[in-house]
Amino acid sequence: MIHNRIALYRVERGLSRKELAVAVGVNPQTIGFLERGSYSPSVELALKLAAVFRVPVDSLFSLTPFPALATQITSDHPQRSESDHDELTLPANARPV
Repeated sequence: MIHNRIALYRVERGLSRKELAVAVGVNPQTIGFLERGSYSPSVELALKLAAVFRVPVDSLFSLTPFPALATQITSDHPQRSESDHDELTLPANARPV
């Protein structure tokens, strides 16, 4: 099975399945099948999709499941310890709400 992030990129770009289908020359149902993982794209279609999203093919398709985005975000930005936090300094005339 080929895993993909088509839906993620499509929604991020504000494209409907129909708009994406027109852009790559396929039926909108094909986009749905791809997004659900019930259809593997040809090399040509994979390259067209990557070109539409302006991303490398391997960021769109993978032979192994992609890690959850939340996992990637936290691993890209490790949490700081309590001592690493900057102290909040309020101006003298500020009052808490």
